[in-house]
Amino acid sequence: RCVGFLQVLNSFEQTWLEAAQAFIQETLCSAGKEPNVQLTQLVIDCVKTVWLSQGRNQDYTLPLSYSFVSVQDLRTHQHLPCCSHLSWSSSTYQAWAQEARPNGTALPRERLLLLGMLTDISGEQECRDGSLYVRDNTGVLCCELIDLDLSWLGHLFLFPSWSYLPPARGNASGEGHLELWGAPVPVFPLTISPGPVTPIPVLYPESASCLLRLRSPLENSVKGRAGSFIYCMSGLKTNQIYLLGLCSSSPSFTRMHIKTLSQVPAQLVWHRALWPGRAYVLTELRVSKIRGHRYHVWMTSPSSRLLLLKPECIRELELDLEGPLLEASPKLLPTPSNSQEGDRKGQRGLVRDSRLLSYSGTVTGVLNEPAGLYELDKQLELCLAYQQFHDLRRVMRSGVCLELQDVHLLQSVGGGTKRPVLAPCLRGAVLLRNFSCQKPETQSSHQAYGASLYDQLVWEYQLGLPLYLWATKTLEELACKPRLCPHVLRHHQFLQCSPPGNPSLGLQLLGPTLDVLAPAGSPIRKAHNEIFEELHHCPLQKYARLQTPYSFPTLATLKEEGLHRAWASFNPKALLPLPESSHLSSCQLNHRLAWSWLSLLPSAFYPAQVLLGVLVASSRKGCLQLRDQSGSLPCLLLAKNSQPLTDPWLIGCLVRAERFRLVIERTVISNFPSWRELSMPDFIQKQQARIYVQFFLEDALILPIPRSFLHSATRSTPQTDPTCPRRPYEEQSRLFLLSHKEALMKRNFCVLPGACSEVPKPTLCFHVSGSWLGGSQRKEGTGWGPAEPQRSEDKDKKVLLIFHGSSVRWFEFLHPGHVYRLVAPGPPTSMLFEKDSSSCVSQRPLELAGCVSCITVQDEWTLELENSQDIPGVLSTNKALPESSLTDLLSSNFTDSLVSFSAEILSRTLCEPLLTPPWTKPGNTKAMRECVRLTVLLLTADCEFPPHLDIYIEDPYLPPSLGLLPGARVYFNQLEKRVSRSYNVYCCFRSSTYVQILSFPLETTTSVLLPHVYLAELLQGGRAPFQATASCHIVSVFSLQLFWVCAHCTSICPQGRCTRQGPTCPTPTSVSQASIRLLVEDGTAEAVVTCRNHHVAAALGLSPSEWTSLLEFVQVPGKVALQFLGPGAQLESSAKIDKPLTLFLWTLCTSPCALRPIVLSFELERKPSKIIPLEPPRLQRFQCGDLPLLTHVNPQLRLSCLSIQESEHPSCLGVSASSY
Repeated sequence: RCVGFLQVLNSFEQTWLEAAQAFIQETLCSAGKEPNVQLTQLVIDCVKTVWLSQGRNQDYTLPLSYSFVSVQDLRTHQHLPCCSHLSWSSSTYQAWAQEARPNGTALPRERLLLLGMLTDISGEQECRDGSLYVRDNTGVLCCELIDLDLSWLGHLFLFPSWSYLPPARGNASGEGHLELWGAPVPVFPLTISPGPVTPIPVLYPESASCLLRLRSPLENSVKGRAGSFIYCMSGLKTNQIYLLGLCSSSPSFTRMHIKTLSQVPAQLVWHRALWPGRAYVLTELRVSKIRGHRYHVWMTSPSSRLLLLKPECIRELELDLEGPLLEASPKLLPTPSNSQEGDRKGQRGLVRDSRLLSYSGTVTGVLNEPAGLYELDKQLELCLAYQQFHDLRRVMRSGVCLELQDVHLLQSVGGGTKRPVLAPCLRGAVLLRNFSCQKPETQSSHQAYGASLYDQLVWEYQLGLPLYLWATKTLEELACKPRLCPHVLRHHQFLQCSPPGNPSLGLQLLGPTLDVLAPAGSPIRKAHNEIFEELHHCPLQKYARLQTPYSFPTLATLKEEGLHRAWASFNPKALLPLPESSHLSSCQLNHRLAWSWLSLLPSAFYPAQVLLGVLVASSRKGCLQLRDQSGSLPCLLLAKNSQPLTDPWLIGCLVRAERFRLVIERTVISNFPSWRELSMPDFIQKQQARIYVQFFLEDALILPIPRSFLHSATRSTPQTDPTCPRRPYEEQSRLFLLSHKEALMKRNFCVLPGACSEVPKPTLCFHVSGSWLGGSQRKEGTGWGPAEPQRSEDKDKKVLLIFHGSSVRWFEFLHPGHVYRLVAPGPPTSMLFEKDSSSCVSQRPLELAGCVSCITVQDEWTLELENSQDIPGVLSTNKALPESSLTDLLSSNFTDSLVSFSAEILSRTLCEPLLTPPWTKPGNTKAMRECVRLTVLLLTADCEFPPHLDIYIEDPYLPPSLGLLPGARVYFNQLEKRVSRSYNVYCCFRSSTYVQILSFPLETTTSVLLPHVYLAELLQGGRAPFQATASCHIVSVFSLQLFWVCAHCTSICPQGRCTRQGPTCPTPTSVSQASIRLLVEDGTAEAVVTCRNHHVAAALGLSPSEWTSLLEFVQVPGKVALQFLGPGAQLESSAKIDKPLTLFLWTLCTSPCALRPIVLSFELERKPSKIIPLEPPRLQRFQCGDLPLLTHVNPQLRLSCLSIQESEHPSCLGVSASSY
């Protein structure tokens, strides 16, 4: 049995040896030559030596489970990260793999043998850039080695431990790389170069530094320089390498930086062989001056060598540096202590100094690889952006061990960064101490792109570290969260580097902030100065804590936060403050709480919010929306000078707005019994909100996005068969001038016979009417061909266009007075825009509207805005909004019951419908919500005090359009004018009504002071204000009523018990109400003033506590009513049972406490919209002694009290009465 086993084993070994010989001949030997038996044997001996080095593989002299792999095989077939450790046992690998857990996954082990030449020469171009490569006959592969011996270059090695990482996403070169663990094993014995025959004369850093400061160097070259290496910098825009030496004989706290520059390509790899703390000798150096700079540096020559310093092989070169040519040696600055490097506030305010230190740690997270941001030891952040780290980037992942020397520590940088940050500048060093055993995490698209863009932020925009961290974090959030990528545009488009003058999309979004915080005139970072100057200057030395400028929330987050704040701030007691609410019945109370709104500015959030989204037009709601991957948000836009939005090509553009207003309209269904329960949320039955944003187009940054990347296409493209030959895209169009636009609402459409078996439902749609401008036009190249001749009988006649289905998306862009082009894709069809066979609108309504045809706009048709000045034969259209005159509006003439005007909304409330169905119960909340009342102030130029008007919106015109808020200015077109039974004019929405928002409410509400007038001015007709203030005197009291009513049914409640006959009220709650009628005069006229509820207390001069006590006394009888008809008082029956209370009220109403001078704020009881004429002055007879007098007396004014204040100057009343 043993003999058979040995035979099988020998067979496997023979097969393995033959495969090894074939591999070595193919990948390592020159093509066309005989097999190199010696090379093959040396390679196998190397493999055996490593395989048997652990003393555990004595039974198997060859690693039969391993196979050889070439560079080409790794590049083409190995698509997953892997590692190979020839000398490791399975238990050793398992222990090593445990280091990757629990946060990562260890590199999978593959049993592969890698051979190749270690070189610093790249592929076919054979150039040297300081990188290391493994080469065989099949190709070259970039590699990383922690501790390089320069004598290894150009030799063949077996690499016993290595890992391979295929190219990551976004890798421009498309090449993977090797990580070589430990020292490679040479196939051929390495020759050891003998030391110099005679000691090398060298300069130590002290002497070398002094020599650089000579005006005329004594010698332009020296044999060598010795010193301890502390830093190297390679590849700074040109093929240069910088080495800095540390003077070992100086005190430990003093650092002397000696600069050595190399431009020899073969020497660029030296920086991989240098190791901090080791002493080196550089030979054949010369003193040189950098072109364009004032610095003298040591420069290597092609014959220079880098050697380890051996004391027995060198001797110090003594130079006579004393004399007139020696410059004053600058004082070496000591390394700042911790106290000096701390925060230096005081004179410089918030400017702080960073601290220089050295640190060793492990990378525990990759925060943003393209931006060079990593996590160290789960406590610090590492930023490598201020040092060019292109070679290091590919090996950086969790588990990598680093040694950082002379790096800056910045604490409390702000901008959303909470942890301390370590950042090396060009003088710092980032040294790789150990590779990571973890498998690289799968990169998402936003993590793979953007390295060039982030470099641009540092080197071109000169961003400081706090601002850079904020900018990278913001760009990452925009790219990775449910925002714009990848459905709107690709990640590489968003994060691509941009040429000068043409910033990328990402930079354009940050541009306004970068222009302020990092203006173009900022000092430019000069890398040579940063490296060569004795006194260290770099962008990381000083910093200021950054207050986060703003953030880009997702639209879903913005909506959620807005709704949260809207309902968190919903306070019924604040909406209905005392004492007003204490006198309201339950119906009035809930009615007043039914609708309210909240406006939030960006500054209301921390940090401030910036609006960002793609502008789309909704085909379901007919409104504009901002959209990202998280959702959509309705928006209301106004163009320049408060003009409406008219250009449909804004659809699909990316919109960024710092100035906007988030509006939340709250609708509440509640059943609060009275004001006492306003703090109890259980009485709120239902609450819902409508949220949208409004902003001006000039306050937004509009960024076009390539149409091919839009997630929601706004322009339909014809579907073509890929097997058919491509032909030009065909379209036809026609111009029309829009004259009128109707409301967007649900309308009934008849269905043609046989079209559909389902019962038709109302469809959201709107109509526009206008006139054609010429005939149809065909697409010719990029323009439009000549228009077809138009029939003479159709000229100057209107056409009715019906928009329904997906075509309602054009609603916000269509406005009267503008010229549009209606575009239909597909082959040209005759009579396409002449008539619509699918429309079932009867001819009679078209004739009444003056339209010759009715066209239904198809879903795939598009709309374009045209300039009327560019259309030949078309006169410039008058875009002024037509308005009815004030005379026509407030007249009793109903020849034209449709009126148009501009107005400012004063208030918006929900009310009972105008025609309440007879089965509706009083106070029914559902019926109450079927009507919206807008009280508006007409905007007329010919009236000093414009009148107020009420506008009612009922179903099916609900919900109202966006933007109908108190304070907004709105143009209403074709409202129906009506007259109430009290002869007041009001208006109602109709299907023909068109609404255009002229301006948004002001961001800050300012209280408007009422005009101060004399009462006689109110008798001057239309010139009198509706609300005003007057200083007057209370002459007498006409009547006074105090009563308690049921909060539910408003019946009288003596002793708190409802007297209603019938069903019992659900809650036994009563509220107090009061009214008083006063006669006032100011020396120019008299007026009867009606005061209600809490204003009665002010009219009687009672304090709040006195008023409360009085109402408590009234609660026993339930009602007290006094009529002052003469010198005494005639009392109603409800007051006779309590004569002391009646006597007190009579005394109070006739006392100087009530009859006193006051400042009265009021409004007219007669509304300005009342159309019956004022009562003319009447003749009245007066008796003056024995003489009768007959004179004209003006009718008494009737006013409603808004507020009463005590007069400050009672003696001044009536002084100016003589002027009237």
